[in-house]
Amino acid sequence: QVQLVESGGGLVQAGGSLRLSCAASGRSFNNNAMGWFRQAPGKERDFVATISWSGGIIIYADSVKGRFTISRDNAKNGVYLQMNSLKPEDTAVYYCAVDATYYSINSRYLRTPSNYDYWGQGTQVTVSS
Repeated sequence: QVQLVESGGGLVQAGGSLRLSCAASGRSFNNNAMGWFRQAPGKERDFVATISWSGGIIIYADSVKGRFTISRDNAKNGVYLQMNSLKPEDTAVYYCAVDATYYSINSRYLRTPSNYDYWGQGTQVTVSS
């Protein structure tokens, strides 16, 4: 049974940093893109960042570019999101997700939540002003 578990969320002041982790179990995702999405209250789930199976393709939402860094460790079957210079508008529940299709690299495809097959339960990030 595939399971994704996020950790690292919390309450931080504006300008601060957090590092989110997502540990996958149940199967290896070394050949799959892994991504982060977020959902604020009353809003749709939005794309944040994604990283291809090899790490060679990394895509960020414009709103986080230059502040967030996504990485992965295939040996640990994990994906990470380093978030710096946090803003109140970054407040949301953050979800990691995995695309079950092997070797996906299309940018538009990887930005779309419905193309991801496995999801974690989410971790809350709250940024105070």
